[in-house]
Amino acid sequence: MGKISILIILIFLAALGLFAIENTDVVSVKIPLSHDVYETSKIALILLSSVLGAFFVLVYFFVRDTKRVIDTMQYQKRQKKEARIQDYYARALKAMLGNRDEEAREALNAILKEDPEYIDALLRLGDLAFRNEEYESALGYYRNARDISPKNILALLAMDGVLEKTGKDESALRVIDEIIDIDADNLTALCRKQALLEKEGRWDELLLLQKNIIKLVQNDREKKKEENKHIGFNYEYGRASLESGDIEKAEKAFRNVIKMDAGFLPAYLALAEVMVAKRENEEAINFLEKSYDTLHSNVILARLEDLLIAEDEPGRLLRIYQNAISKAPRDKGLRFMLGKLYARLVMVDDAIETLEAIDAGSYPNPELHAIKAELYSKRNQTGRAIDELRMASDMMRSKGIIFKCGTCGYTSPDWSGRCPGCRAWNVLALDV
Repeated sequence: MGKISILIILIFLAALGLFAIENTDVVSVKIPLSHDVYETSKIALILLSSVLGAFFVLVYFFVRDTKRVIDTMQYQKRQKKEARIQDYYARALKAMLGNRDEEAREALNAILKEDPEYIDALLRLGDLAFRNEEYESALGYYRNARDISPKNILALLAMDGVLEKTGKDESALRVIDEIIDIDADNLTALCRKQALLEKEGRWDELLLLQKNIIKLVQNDREKKKEENKHIGFNYEYGRASLESGDIEKAEKAFRNVIKMDAGFLPAYLALAEVMVAKRENEEAINFLEKSYDTLHSNVILARLEDLLIAEDEPGRLLRIYQNAISKAPRDKGLRFMLGKLYARLVMVDDAIETLEAIDAGSYPNPELHAIKAELYSKRNQTGRAIDELRMASDMMRSKGIIFKCGTCGYTSPDWSGRCPGCRAWNVLALDV
């Protein structure tokens, strides 16, 4: 006890003694909730009250100081525990980076012994299991983390990754929807949902989702990429509608695509297909003619060729080719296609004349030599036919590979609006 405190107590007692000398009166004190009455001096009453007050103050400070000591001890214990956990976690991360998985697991399990609800340890254990293709084990760790913290985005994204990897797309979609319910603007979750919906061909849902993605993307390059996807998804929606027999929806979708991108070739071809499905063959032919004037695509010419031959109008087809060549006289691809058409129509002389006008040295197309060989054979020029076949063979042409992707170089015997290789739209062209 400090000197000042002792001095205050002595002064208080001295003052009380003076009051006791001057005040000898007796007072009656009735005990609450009782009929007992006691007589005592005023000074004794004051002294008793002071002692009781001091006792209660002493008890208060004792309880407060005891609680403070206990809190300090608990805080120090927590600090030591946190320090141990951080040490284990640092060791685990170092081991994971060094591909020492067992050492990492031991450190992470030591953390869980200290704190069974340490989410980061559960996530890292899940990552280790996932890396080693122990998918059920990984999913268990991620689910435990999610159960402890239901709104933990990292745990939910990790769960989705495992479910996608194991082909459980519907379950993965449900987890992604949980994330979107928590954070509607989570671009990672939205893009993962985009991939899952695309995989399942749910184009109507995908179109709604894609609008939100475009709004959220900040980078101009990425925004352009997502806008291109939106055009592609509209096209796929039209294709799906056409295949299911909903002609009106398909036509509306393809026209919408052309409005969004006037150079999107697959939509033009698909719209012509819609017209054919509606038995409007003449409208389809006229539409493709106008489309060729706009796009100058050899794929359109190839489609026109099929339609006009089916309609028994080879003369009109020849005029279209000749008009196209007059506008691009140096286009060897066009001349080659015209030569093929002559051969298809068994116009042997015209076919040979057209194909021989192409400089084979500057146009190394194996099919050119194969067609010429067939034509020479029809003229009974066997020697020249064999020479042409030999040149075609030397070029090792794969039969039927006539469409090529301008982005990734993928080749295919069939044309499609989307490249099977790089999954980009509007990139396959007739490789003439």
